[in-house]
Amino acid sequence: MSENTATAPKGLEVKRRDLRFGLEDCDLRNWHPEGLHVGHFFNALSIFFPEGEKFFIDSVRRYRDRVRSEKLSREVRGFVEQEAMHSREHRRYNEALAAAGLPVAELEAKVKAHLAQVRENAPYEDQLAATIALEHFTAIMANVLLSDDRILAGADRQLAAVWRWHAIEETEHKAVAYDVYQEAVGRGRAAHLRRAIVMLVTTLDFWLRVFRFHFALVRSDGALGDLRGWWKLFRFLWIAPGGLRQLFRPWRDYFRRDFHPWQHDNFRLVEQWQAAYQASGTAPA
Repeated sequence: MSENTATAPKGLEVKRRDLRFGLEDCDLRNWHPEGLHVGHFFNALSIFFPEGEKFFIDSVRRYRDRVRSEKLSREVRGFVEQEAMHSREHRRYNEALAAAGLPVAELEAKVKAHLAQVRENAPYEDQLAATIALEHFTAIMANVLLSDDRILAGADRQLAAVWRWHAIEETEHKAVAYDVYQEAVGRGRAAHLRRAIVMLVTTLDFWLRVFRFHFALVRSDGALGDLRGWWKLFRFLWIAPGGLRQLFRPWRDYFRRDFHPWQHDNFRLVEQWQAAYQASGTAPA
């Protein structure tokens, strides 16, 4: 498939939704039916989002003057607004984790320090390339979460609603930063090589950090020696439902010269969520 044949679906609108989630009564350690180790895997991901989303916003905003089409300009505004909402709600999520006695402040400080180094030392083009790499990760993780009911089956309704809402909006805007990259950095061999190399570096760096943070949360709860919990996590991530295993093929697609995010057309998931949201007036769990 060529770059020009992947287009955004009809009816796609990247727009701000000011949703707030009440997490005060959630058991943030045991909110997932597969147990603490699985719950803390999601919790570890949340720690990255407030600062990470700000980094994405800055990386895309820096190039908004190079965006030529009004459609993409509108999508950039929607992207910024959605990511700002994600940052706010995951900050509230992380505050709830900290209030439960978990070492979130220390871990968030590490994210902030790392991104400050990236901002200071990496060329702007590489910062945008890192953004589209991580946006691809969030999009393909969102697709697994939304298309496989086993991922959140039996989970706390409020936290399930947070993750589904975030996943839907990551799906809606999954091509925005990528389209900005194509306009600002290019579509040729050099631009492709840059994004491929940055994806490889980002993949290794991101997952090492996620699992270090996950380890820190589990250690904080004194569950490092819970072999059954580690087995349940391994089974959840790699066997059934095997969310990480399901990421490999769509991750590999990113390296194609002709790749575009909407070649993975899962807009039906957005439409289903939108229908449920409009019917109930709240984010569906």
